[in-house]
Amino acid sequence: MKTPNASLLSLIISLVSLISWATEAHTDHENFLQCLSPHFPNSNLFSKVIYTPHNSSYQSILQSAIRMERFLPPAPIPKPLVIITPLVESHIQAAINCSKQHGMQIRVRSGGHDYEGLSYISYQAPFVIVDLVNFQSITIDVESSTAWVQAGATIGQLYYAIAKKSPTLGFTAGGCPTVGVGGHFSGGGYGMMSRAYGLSADNIIDARLIDVNGRILDRNSMGEDLFWAIRGGGGASFGVIIAWHIKLLQVPETVTVFTIDKTLEQNATKIAHKWQHVSGNIDEKLLLRLFLGRANSSQDGKQTVQASFVALYLGGAETLLPLMQQSFPELGLVRLDCIEMSWIDSILYFAALSGEPLEILLNRTSPVTSSGWYFKGKSDYVTEPISETGLESIWRKVLEYPEAVTMILSPYGGRLSEISESATPFPHRAGILYGIHYGVFWTQAGKSASDRHMRAIRRFYSFMTPYVTKNPRSAYLNYRDLDLGVNNKGNNTTSYEQASIWGLKYYGIYNFKRLVHVKTKVDPGNFFRNEQSIPTL
Repeated sequence: MKTPNASLLSLIISLVSLISWATEAHTDHENFLQCLSPHFPNSNLFSKVIYTPHNSSYQSILQSAIRMERFLPPAPIPKPLVIITPLVESHIQAAINCSKQHGMQIRVRSGGHDYEGLSYISYQAPFVIVDLVNFQSITIDVESSTAWVQAGATIGQLYYAIAKKSPTLGFTAGGCPTVGVGGHFSGGGYGMMSRAYGLSADNIIDARLIDVNGRILDRNSMGEDLFWAIRGGGGASFGVIIAWHIKLLQVPETVTVFTIDKTLEQNATKIAHKWQHVSGNIDEKLLLRLFLGRANSSQDGKQTVQASFVALYLGGAETLLPLMQQSFPELGLVRLDCIEMSWIDSILYFAALSGEPLEILLNRTSPVTSSGWYFKGKSDYVTEPISETGLESIWRKVLEYPEAVTMILSPYGGRLSEISESATPFPHRAGILYGIHYGVFWTQAGKSASDRHMRAIRRFYSFMTPYVTKNPRSAYLNYRDLDLGVNNKGNNTTSYEQASIWGLKYYGIYNFKRLVHVKTKVDPGNFFRNEQSIPTL
């Protein structure tokens, strides 16, 4: 009898493994559903909450909150055995209990703006998704200037609810309305009012969380350590956050916005260089972001670099103009550039939705942020201004790549720098000039295009090494980046040393150690985990 060759043996072993996994997955799936069924008094309710690959609506539910094409079919990513869309808190408690009993991983999804898909993908099967799409309640208390926001709501829904109650209350969060508050707040939450009011996480006064034992905890019952951890340390490592209690913020009836574009031919290098010295030290009521990317020159039509200065000032134009003329005359701001509006209209402005009815903020899949783009993002922080020579070198690199790598530079200072780096797990405080968001977008399907663009942004990130923080090279948790290292594909044996590769970048050494201590205390079995979750000791 002939002996099978090595490649055939390998194929046979792979097929046997695949059949074995599929059989185990089917068994896990059935046992898990049987465990859940007593918590649903009738089959109609069960079918409204529980979706399996056998349901006709499973695929649409799975894809409903995915904002980036690289995580959509036919991408070769693992799919959950079950998707749960709980209607009440007891459904979440049941999902946690049954997942523990039957060895299932659990992923919790609120909005779906997830740079690496960790809220709906697990690379170690089997797993289930708890999708908080039905947890969207928002209760505004104008008298106390507070609100309760369920974790499945979007920040657009929150902004809308606030504006409907008061023209002079707002909240500090991001500029994209379709981001879910669950992940955004627990990762920090930077936005256009952060220099005045800090992060979203800095303005959280209470929370409701379901822990690994199925207990529903608030700030008092969870204790200050766990409450500290979920405000910037990522909620997915510690439990299922179901609602946030936030402090609403006073905003003037009139704010001012502007966008000024400068190309290299219009002295963008010198202006961008000066921006580094001004943007973090100017009046904290002004946040002036800098967007950098390729554009066509107005002079000869050739490719150039365009610097777009995008600002929100919490006040009127007549106050803003002398402030800018004194601190940043190089930008050349004039009254014609300034647009006065309400705070809620500025939300539409920064989301590229000006002129749309306010109700568009309720749309969880607005045209601007819906799927259609492949994307990879990364982040950095800067503590020393980059020289003009350094900026010119960056421009050359931007123009060198056929792939369009973009940069968003977000200034710090103001309230951000006044809060201690240990007050929350978010450590990027005093001494940070600005954060950098790198992004590369593409529309071509296929592995070849994906690999090419991924390589481009990774090369660009490597090129930026001399200009950014070191030891550690810091990163922003809300711009999740698996290039920084992964936790053994999500298994249960992550060491402190493995996790510290990304942990120190996101949190700094003191905060990371404290997060590990909290994790060990509240989830010693490491049930709540993902590829970059906080490990236990």
